[in-house]
Amino acid sequence: MLAVRTWEAELDAWLEPFLDALGHKARRRWAPVYIRGLYGRTERKSVQPIAAALTPGDYDQLHNFIASRSWDTAPLEPILARTADQLVGGPDAILAIDDTAVLKKGEHSVGVASQYAGVVGKNANCQVLVTLTLARREVPVPMVMRLFLPEEWTSKPDRCRRAQVPEAQQKPRTKPELAIEEVDRVLALGVRFGCVVADAGYGHGAPFRHALSQRGLAWAVGVTSTQAVYATTVSLTWPVAKTGRPRKRAVASEKPVTAQAMLKTAAWRRITWRTGTKGPLTAHFAAVRVRVADGPRQRGGTPLPGDEVWLVGELRNSGERKYYLSNLPPDTPLRTLASWIKARWVCEQGHQQMKEELGLDHFEGRSWPGLHHHALLVMIALAFLQHLRLAAAPEWGKKAKAQQRTAAATDAARRAPSHSRAHPSDGTDPMSLLSVLARPVQARVELPK
Repeated sequence: MLAVRTWEAELDAWLEPFLDALGHKARRRWAPVYIRGLYGRTERKSVQPIAAALTPGDYDQLHNFIASRSWDTAPLEPILARTADQLVGGPDAILAIDDTAVLKKGEHSVGVASQYAGVVGKNANCQVLVTLTLARREVPVPMVMRLFLPEEWTSKPDRCRRAQVPEAQQKPRTKPELAIEEVDRVLALGVRFGCVVADAGYGHGAPFRHALSQRGLAWAVGVTSTQAVYATTVSLTWPVAKTGRPRKRAVASEKPVTAQAMLKTAAWRRITWRTGTKGPLTAHFAAVRVRVADGPRQRGGTPLPGDEVWLVGELRNSGERKYYLSNLPPDTPLRTLASWIKARWVCEQGHQQMKEELGLDHFEGRSWPGLHHHALLVMIALAFLQHLRLAAAPEWGKKAKAQQRTAAATDAARRAPSHSRAHPSDGTDPMSLLSVLARPVQARVELPK
């Protein structure tokens, strides 16, 4: 375990690539200060309390560092993505696409509007950040946070300019469109993962699923219970009209049904997908091959059958049912499907860690540059924690294999198929190393003038 007194030296060395990308002497000075402040014991992790705790009298300089539009996050983002890949990337990693809401008062903070906020489960005045998280074995490393601008902002250029939104970012884009842009960026950087996962907020849209498939990516995404699907036995015909012009579009041999109806008679099995801190996590799952109703529309408006994929249902212990689609191969075991699907929770864990431990939602500025500077430094701070966590856990892989065997034995006892789990847990407290960084008294940082 890394000694408490050495973590700051470790941080200085670890940050060097990021500081080199910042270039400017003042920025190289203030970035480590801000990150140390995110690890601090102050109740809020915003500029004023960080400056008061670490550099009294230098509030203006720290504020200028965070709020200034004179530096861009773009040079640092590839370094963060490659760092995430070094930490957790690989064929058994997931790329989780999601968003997180930051509740706000007033109307001047960039991107704020009345929109759905998952943290409260309803519409609220908030900002929404689209996120990409790379994760393996329940170790999340967020790589991307991009603010979503609702129509209340993109339709008002003057409002965007006041909040210093770059002109290229002012055009209307949906959250899935933002996510695909960022997927292209991390793919170009060579980030490695085995499957893209997302909830129904993204997975319900055919363009989003098609975009992932066009990029040759495996995916497992949530959909609603009303998602229309066809049986794989469906066929297409071109009826010959007795009069008039010949048909240009095919007709499906049967009508689509909802995902809920398709799984009504399916065989459900109890599956353990992960061992948590309180024991095995289980639910009932069912899966059938279907063709999604997301092709060109027929004359009556009903979409034709699209590609053949898996339709997966989850029956939780609470009685709630969830539905998913996945383009994983036809011979994929049910437990593997369940494992990929349930792996998405790890990105929510990362969001929670960044808010509760690192002050993601504490930023008090109003501008686009300030918000994205803060979000980037929070992600870098969490990546360093994960670096320490993994460096201090050489038995990580052995624990994972042992828990994989335990889960397999548990399922075998329940007469479930004994396929190996794709995502074993490492069994560690996700933020256990934050206590290593905490000190009874936060030392002040002496900076050259």
